[in-house]
Formats: sequence, structure tokens, C-alpha cells
Amino acid sequence: MPFGYLFTVALAAIGTLFALRPVPFSHPLGRPTYYFGLAANELPFAAFFYMLLLPTSLALVDGDIDSAGGWATVALAAATTIGLAVIAYRATGERDRIERAMDDGLGSGWRAAIDTDLAQGLRHRLPLARILFLPIFRRRPDVRRVANLAYGPAGRRNLLDLYHHRSRPSGAPVMIHLHGGGYSGGHKNSQSLPLLYHLAAQGWVCISANYRLRPQAQHPDHLIDLKKIIAWVREHAHEYGADPSTLFVAGSSAGGHMAALAALTQNNPALQPGFEDADTSVTGAICLNTWYRAYFGQGPESSPLHHITPDAPPFFLAHGDLDPQVPVADPRHFTDRLRQTSANPVVYAELRGGNHAFDLYHSVRFEALVDAIESFTAWVRSQERRAVAG
Repeated sequence: MPFGYLFTVALAAIGTLFALRPVPFSHPLGRPTYYFGLAANELPFAAFFYMLLLPTSLALVDGDIDSAGGWATVALAAATTIGLAVIAYRATGERDRIERAMDDGLGSGWRAAIDTDLAQGLRHRLPLARILFLPIFRRRPDVRRVANLAYGPAGRRNLLDLYHHRSRPSGAPVMIHLHGGGYSGGHKNSQSLPLLYHLAAQGWVCISANYRLRPQAQHPDHLIDLKKIIAWVREHAHEYGADPSTLFVAGSSAGGHMAALAALTQNNPALQPGFEDADTSVTGAICLNTWYRAYFGQGPESSPLHHITPDAPPFFLAHGDLDPQVPVADPRHFTDRLRQTSANPVVYAELRGGNHAFDLYHSVRFEALVDAIESFTAWVRSQERRAVAG
């Protein structure tokens, strides 16, 4: 019995099973099975090659498939391949589904409304070589990461990383991203890095920041940290070529909850203790696999739903329909409420087969989403230019 081969195939099979049928986090098996399924769901090509095709080929060449157990393992590998093919098929359709979501949120002629100089920089095809061969490598040689800049007094929890093109172009727009982790874990330099590196390579200045965590910090401490980051950007980011008059906030999971709150409570002095006069306005918000309900049993004021107003900035939301941690009904409800009230556009991209934390890798799904986010920001920036000019 080729136990090494069986172990590798079994891992791929378990990951594929829980990618196709994730277990809700409320279930005792929810969290451990989620980690099994995440990589298979976002990297089906790598899982097929490294955990099925290559081990099966080696086992056949070495003559290890010489028993009923060996052939049973081959059969399991074949069945797992079918599951991975289903996952890959779902992901390859995301680009068209996201395009329809953009049409729904911005109008069918939205591409024509993007200024020519911004439209020229948009990517029109996926980076297939990176997706297939380097899906977990995020860094780029044309982008410089300036690590551990302090924006507040809370030690390493008040540090940020700044990404900019090595040529340091001037007048760069800014993207601030906050990591997830249920407000009790996580760190900068972990999530949405394919997005941050891509935008930085296109001339943006991007920020990924730590913030204070539970239980030492509670709401609204985390939100205050984000507003401190916005204030820091407005004061210092020009040193790195930024024009912080164009500033988007983004976040994943808990970070998305915080980004939504910041976008809906701009320049609120009660949430800016000690820096009440700082400009914490934002151009737009990007929320990925986000939590939209109240904060750990606190009142409704800790939920983004409580702060929706007609002058809410443009929003881009993306959520997987198989998210086991935040049910897809939550972003649908938030989108409906936001669209009913806000005068600005709301794009909601629902990702078929998407799980939680789909923004970790250079996957087909997330790279399609990166292109859509860049297009969304180009559309918003074009509208702002026209408003100023006109």
C-alpha cells in the first residue's frame, strides 16, 4: 500500500470536499475544515498538479500501484480531479459574473465613462502564468514595500506598511487595506496583497496596517485606529508620491466591517479623539467577505447598517456565496439597504463557489476581482474629475 501517495491524495480529496461543501463556522468542524478547503477552492490548478497528477505519475513510474489499495487511491484521485474541475469551472466564470455586477451597479455604459488616461492603464486579461505557476508569491520587483511605519502610540499594533512603485510617481491615489481576523487576530502583510501590489505597480500608494485587537481593544477602538491611518496618510503620504485627496478604504472580513464604518462616519469628531479636526473623508470603500452586523453583541451603532445615509460614498462589495463564516444573506441585505438610501453607486459582486478569505492568492477568482476593483476606482475617479471640472 503506497501510504505516502494515499496521504497526499487524501489531503487533496478532503480539501476538495470541503471547498465544494463548506461547513458553517457555527459547527464544531467549521473552522478546521475551512482551512482544508480554502487552498483547494482558490488554487484548484495547483492542487491538481502538485497533489494529484505529479504524485500519481510518480507512483505509476515507481510501480507502487500494484495492489487493490493502490488502485483505490488512483480512483480517489480521479474523483478528486472531477471535484477540482467543478471548482475551476466556477472560478473561470467569475470574470463575466463580475462584469454583470459592474453593469448592474454602474450602468451598462460604465466603461465609456472612464477617462481615457485611466482606461489605458486597466488590465484586460488575467495573468495566467502567475496564477498557474506562482499563485502564492505576492511580491513584485517594481514595487517597494516600506515596512513598519508608526501611525499611533500602540506599538506594533499601530504600524503600517506602505507600497509604492520604485519610480515613485507623483499624484498617486491611495488605497488603505485592513486585514481580517475577527478583530482578535491577523496582521498586515497578509491579505489582499495581490491587489495592493498590482495597484502599487500601476502607480498607486497602498497601505496595509495593523490595528489594536480584542480583548485589549473594543469597538470603537479599531475604527479610531483606521481614522488615525487616514489622518496619517493625509499628513505624510505625499512624502511617497501620494495625492491623498483620492483615498479609498478597503478591508477583508473584520477589516471590511471597519472600512465600511469609516466610509459611513467620515469626519465624525466623536470617533476622532485628539484629532477631531483631521480630514478622514474617503473617496470610496471596498469590502471583501465582510461582516456587516453589530460588533460582538454591542448596540446597532457598531454595525455599518446603522450609519447608512444618502451621502454615503461609492461602495464595491464582493462576497462568496459559499462563505461559511458570513452568510451571503448579510451582504445582500446590506447592499439592498445601501442602494435604497445612498445617492452614490453600489457594486455587489457575488462570487459563485467563493469561500471566506478568497483574497489571499493570485487565483482566477481574485485576479478577476482585482481588475474589477481597479476599474471601479477608475470610474469613481473619473466622476470626481468631472464634478470638480464642472
